[in-house]
Order: sequence, then C-alpha cells, then structure tokens
Amino acid sequence: MPTDQPYKSIYLAGQTGSGKTAVAIELSRQMDTPVEVINADAYQVYRGLEIISAVPTPAEQSSIPHHLFGVLASSEECDAAHFSKLAKSKIAEVATRAIPLVVGGSGLYLKAITHGLAPTPKGDPELRRELDQRPLENLVKEYESLDPGGAATTNLKNRRYVTRNLEICLITGCPASSIKNEWNDNSPDILGFYLERSREDIYHRINRRTLAMFEAGVIDEISRLSNLSTTAAKAIGIREIESLIACKIGEEECVAEIQRTTRRLAKRQEAWFKRETLFSRIKASPNDSPEKLARKIRKDLD
Repeated sequence: MPTDQPYKSIYLAGQTGSGKTAVAIELSRQMDTPVEVINADAYQVYRGLEIISAVPTPAEQSSIPHHLFGVLASSEECDAAHFSKLAKSKIAEVATRAIPLVVGGSGLYLKAITHGLAPTPKGDPELRRELDQRPLENLVKEYESLDPGGAATTNLKNRRYVTRNLEICLITGCPASSIKNEWNDNSPDILGFYLERSREDIYHRINRRTLAMFEAGVIDEISRLSNLSTTAAKAIGIREIESLIACKIGEEECVAEIQRTTRRLAKRQEAWFKRETLFSRIKASPNDSPEKLARKIRKDLD
C-alpha cells in the first residue's frame, strides 16, 4: 500500500563476489515491511551482460521485485551522473510502497546516490590537450606544488589521475583535494551496510565464480555483443573473452586473467569502502549463510 511518508532506503554494499545478491534476497524475506531491490552496479544496468556482470538470476528476481537490471542497451553510455538520476527516480517511486534496498559494489555510483556528485568542474578540452602533451614528471611536479596534500594520497604513476586532479586545480584555483574532501565530509543520514570478507575468502569466491561464468555460457554471451558503449566495454571479462574468441589466448589463460583482474577490482573496492564510514561493516566468514548475514543486518536495523 502507498504511504504518505516514504520508506527509508537501505544500502547494501560489498566487493564483487561477496554475496550481496543472496543476502539482499534473504534480508527482504526477513523484513516485516515490503522490500524491493534496486541495482547500484555499473554493469548490471546493461542488457546482454547478465552472465559477465553476475546479474541476479530470473529465479532470484522473481522472488522479490528487482529494478534497474538490464534497463539499458549495451550501446548506451551510462556514467555516474546518468545512473544517479535513474536510481534516485526509481528509489523515490519504490519508497512510496516499499523499502528500497539499494545493492551494489560500485562505490562511486553508490556515493553519487547518497551524496550527489562531487562539485568538480567539467574538463576543458583545450587545457586537456595541453596537459596531454606534457611529460608525466612535469605534471606531477606542478600538481605537487598546487595540491601537496592531494598529491600525497594519489597514485602519481597514474597519468589519468594526475592529469584530472591538476586540471581541477588549474580551472578552479583551489586544491582538487579540498573540493573532494568537502564532498566526502558531507554526511547524509543513511542506513548502509558493507559485507566484509577476508581477502583470502573473497579471492576464493571470485575464482570460483569466474569458473561458473564459463560453465554458464559467458563466451556465447560476449560473442553476441556488438557496438558496445565505452562504459559497457569496461566490464571485466569482455576484453579477455574477445581475445579468446579471436584465438589470441587460450581458455585457461583467459580464465586466469579474468580472475586476476577481478581480484584487483576487489582490492580497490576494499580500499574505497574503508573510507566510507557511513556503512556499518557486517563481518562474513566463509561458513556464514545468507540467512545468518541477513539476521545480523536485521538486528542492526531493529
């Protein structure tokens, strides 16, 4: 039934392969109030990437209403700003009748929903062309002089990071880190939970899930794709499987490379969410069932 007071959203985050889908479904079953799941994953929003992005199965989606899964063609671009608009609109709609349970591991996409986007300026094409022509060492030196605090916490070997942060400094006249810190310091009142697993556990789950993807027919899925957007093409596994299809690598090498790349993503996600203090950490051991983990969240909600 619709309500005059919208239901408050719950956010469930975690690294790729941490078991968010199963816990979300179980939590929905345990709640006394109706719950509907809303996707907050950068790639599950696309049609045609169901296996490679580990979209909830039809059976899982039939057990509880799911939203923003497979709603965009794989040829469409979808950055954090566009996704945030889609998600906020769907959350507002769902909140009139049920608790929106927002589930995903894309830290930037989740933060775009909870905090809005960082107030950084759009890029300046002319300035960017100038910066792109300069050696990295030169960019780093100027970046360190304009934003020493930001430079100290930036991977200075990553040209893209250095260039963008220096660009912000030059356009705004302010340290890029001060602008981003103001955004980070914004503390909305949210109910957020993060599934925390040991690195050994998450790596084992990733390795096992990658093998399951191949058993489920991920090669055929990727072979059917065409005209991918820049965003969709970044999904882990597409590049590797395209190389497999082109006979540039074998299947064993392909699997290993996807496992490696996914483990690196999980490590970055772990680092991101360590900074997100608004999410209560739900420790998960290898033997914990989704039911047990959902009960832990339910206990925190009561």
